Amino acid sequence: MTAVTDQDHTEHADQPGDGDKAGSAGGSAGSSSGQPPQAAQNGSHARVQDARTDSAGAWDDGLIARRVNETTDGSQFAAMDSRSAAPPAVRPLVYDGALRSRLEALRELVGLSRTRLDSRTLAEAGRVLDEASARRRLSGQHTVVAIAGATGSGKSQLFNALAGVAISETGVRRPTTAAPIACSWSDGAASLIERLGIPPRLRRRPLPTGDAESRLHGLVLIDLPDHDSAAVQHREHVDRILALVDAVIWVVDPEKYADAVLHERYLRPMAAHAEVMFVVLNQVDRLPGEAADQVLDDLRRLLDEDGIALGEYGEPGTTVLPVSALTGEGIGDLREALGQFVGERGAPARRVSADVDIAAARLWPVYATRRRTGLSEQAREEFADRLADAVGATAAGEAAERAWLRNANRACGTPWLRLWRWYQDHGEPTTGRLPSRTQADEEATARQRVEQAVRTVADRASAGLPVPWAQAVREAAVRGSQGLPEALDELTVRAGVPTGRPPRPGWWPMAVLSQASMTILQFLGGLWLLGQIFQIMSPNLGVPVLLMVIGIVGGPLVEWSCRMAARGPARRYGLEAERRLRKAAAGCGRARVLDPVAAELLRYLEVREQYGRVVGAGR
Repeated sequence: MTAVTDQDHTEHADQPGDGDKAGSAGGSAGSSSGQPPQAAQNGSHARVQDARTDSAGAWDDGLIARRVNETTDGSQFAAMDSRSAAPPAVRPLVYDGALRSRLEALRELVGLSRTRLDSRTLAEAGRVLDEASARRRLSGQHTVVAIAGATGSGKSQLFNALAGVAISETGVRRPTTAAPIACSWSDGAASLIERLGIPPRLRRRPLPTGDAESRLHGLVLIDLPDHDSAAVQHREHVDRILALVDAVIWVVDPEKYADAVLHERYLRPMAAHAEVMFVVLNQVDRLPGEAADQVLDDLRRLLDEDGIALGEYGEPGTTVLPVSALTGEGIGDLREALGQFVGERGAPARRVSADVDIAAARLWPVYATRRRTGLSEQAREEFADRLADAVGATAAGEAAERAWLRNANRACGTPWLRLWRWYQDHGEPTTGRLPSRTQADEEATARQRVEQAVRTVADRASAGLPVPWAQAVREAAVRGSQGLPEALDELTVRAGVPTGRPPRPGWWPMAVLSQASMTILQFLGGLWLLGQIFQIMSPNLGVPVLLMVIGIVGGPLVEWSCRMAARGPARRYGLEAERRLRKAAAGCGRARVLDPVAAELLRYLEVREQYGRVVGAGR
């Protein structure tokens, strides 16, 4: 049996023809009758000659309707005009809440990642979103199923057996099917078929068979070219349409069921689509005895190795069936399985869900990590400590402490000791201010410490992150470190040891008064002795000597007491100066480095959360 197809798309094995004449869609359904097909005249619409031909329901979507009237001699086919009736209302596909949530998460994931990942990495996810959106706008009452197979597997013969009429050409010469052919069991599938790029001249209707047709209502069957065809265009047709259909029937034969091309190029990558796949072992009539069961067992083993779940014992997965398109063996079981599959109306959503699974699996390396990520509090403190060392916060605190003690000693020390210290410290700064960091070696050392601190915190923040996000974290740290040494130098000047005298505690005036009293006693005792020497005063060595001893001994004693009492306030003053400089350095480092790094980590956590929704929502 043969069917007329366009010469640009289908090669005939045995007969020449002018199958691309305007308006012709006829062919012989039974070669023994010898009757030619009814050809439509130019400018007129073909109608069925026999009044008993089934004409219920006008074909509204441009398909070439092939109707067979078994009560007449031979078969008669008629091309029905798509303008003969208004198209029926088509209800669009509706995804359930879980799948909608996953698609929304995937869309959000792609949006958040565009500035961090290249377009090639996100291409598959973008394609899945586009195809899911396009499929959702189309009919939800139809299921598009493609029949795919290798050369000689008999897929076109199986296609014809399911349709009940010779629609796709079969023959010995390869390749026979040069372009995909569509066959729909119900109206309203035009937009779905147009999405596949199948022109109206390659669209067909099956043989009306009553109950069988009603069970397959909503099925759109696509006969694909051979996936191993020598013609590159044929393989392109296969790859393009396989990405768009709702389900696939893989047809294998006893000779090529273990073909590496089939398993490595198609079945293994489509393992996630197990629930929307059928694997049909055709030509079982060629296998004698128990050979068919052995081949089926080996086929199931290969599918299991491919990672394809098999729908056995009521579990969801791929259906594996033995059939013979030539003898009709197993065709009824396949038609029944297809009827149940199409009747559930769940294949489009399961196909989209599987596409999301595959897209998520491909994105795993750029989102997933098995380690805890982020900056710990310890890492932040160590970064602040490194910056504090770079600005000399400890040295600044020690200098402030020395400055406080120096002022205390000057205020509470004996005049003679202060005079001696003034002589020793003459020319030195009296404020305790740090020397200006203008020397080249000191600046270079400080810059190296800052750079080392930035590198360390960037490495800790990016540890365990996927490569793109780790790179983004490092780049954020490097950008923030630009100008950081100069900013820290300014902070050292502004927030270092304060100028002027340190604040004095409450006991300080009493100590100063005591030290002055000791000095006065020394002077009084000395003047009294001088008065006795010059006989101005009556002789009395005891009192002036006692006054001088009290002054001489009491002065250092007061100074020592003040020094002991000043240690606590001086230490607190130095620690406050160090804390202030550390806080300023930490704030500068946080604003310039830690905050940008934290922003990148937060963005990663957001995309990681969205990725988790893509992978696990609804499971």
